[in-house]
Amino acid sequence: MRSILNEKNLNNKKILLRLDLNVPLKNGEISDTTRIDKILPTLNFLIQQKTKIIILSHVGRPKGKIVKKLSLKPICEDLKKKLNVGIKLIKENIYEIESKSYFDKFEEEILILENIRFYVEEEKNDLKFAKHLASLGDIYVNDAFSCSHRSHASIQQISKFLPSFSGLQLDLEVHALNKITTKITKPITCIIGGSKISTKINIIKNLIPKFNNIIIVGGMANNFIEYFGYNIGKSIKEENCNKIVEEIISLSKKKVCKVIYPEDVLVSNDLKGSSKSKELDQILPDEMILDIGPRTINKIINIIDNSKTVLWNGPAGYYENPNFANGSIKIATKIIENNRSNEIFSVVGGGDTVSLLNTLKIVGRFNFVSTAGGAFLEYLEGKKLPGITALN
Repeated sequence: MRSILNEKNLNNKKILLRLDLNVPLKNGEISDTTRIDKILPTLNFLIQQKTKIIILSHVGRPKGKIVKKLSLKPICEDLKKKLNVGIKLIKENIYEIESKSYFDKFEEEILILENIRFYVEEEKNDLKFAKHLASLGDIYVNDAFSCSHRSHASIQQISKFLPSFSGLQLDLEVHALNKITTKITKPITCIIGGSKISTKINIIKNLIPKFNNIIIVGGMANNFIEYFGYNIGKSIKEENCNKIVEEIISLSKKKVCKVIYPEDVLVSNDLKGSSKSKELDQILPDEMILDIGPRTINKIINIIDNSKTVLWNGPAGYYENPNFANGSIKIATKIIENNRSNEIFSVVGGGDTVSLLNTLKIVGRFNFVSTAGGAFLEYLEGKKLPGITALN
């Protein structure tokens, strides 16, 4: 994979830059600019190299149709404010743009082609569509790691027709994920949560041979608690998962990886209630587990203190109610503390986890925070991502 940072001859080149600008929009307003902010370094680098930048991106799922509320116009306006350079949204049909010389008439440094998913050929990974896109530039750069698990025309096929490079943000993402999958500094710990264990089973199975500790929290921990003979009341759980739990425990013993689940918990009768600390054998039929307890927190803190690398994916409890955010906050605080003293390398990912960190305004205090969602999880599963493979 070649990084655009290492390409010497960029002056006056037209760069087709694939970004993920799929930010949440409400009434034409952006409610979270995290994905935009992350790609600013790549844009600034290309501006400094005196290139003409032609952005390819999408918002939402228009399914090959023009949907006005999914226009990239709000993103264009946001980038103008942040970069202080000329930016123009090109609304013309891509097929009516016959060659890259079309862009010579614009003085703006950055041109944004309208939502690439307005074209049904994009998600069909259409070769002819990709070839036409490629004809509009000199160089292709993928800085959309979060889309790179998709076999789409502007992610995979386009690289067949142009010199292709990775962008700065994609480089950072791959570097961080390699630190927790291949170039590991041990001891290494994974703290993993979520409501469904079946959605994370392949990640857990892929990480067990490489990791020293897998700490199970969140809703999926309830399956472990119940498997070991405890009543979980009316707690959320996934049905018919005993075989999955058995598989995880069996593999962890073979690979000498410790699997840790909660020893004590915080419960309530409903999601809006106050918390009560309980031992596992004290949970009543009308109670639900909503966070990890103080003894479990102390155990996790101790494991983090004895780790050199930490991956965190999934909150420890129902953090939307502050009464059940303590476990997640304590985990975040300990990781940040050890980061500050350079004792660990930390990677955090997953929508709910990132939302929690945004709420607490502590995103910048970890070594790397991924907003990549599906691509992040598939990489952890050990899958080859089409967008990354295309760059190789």
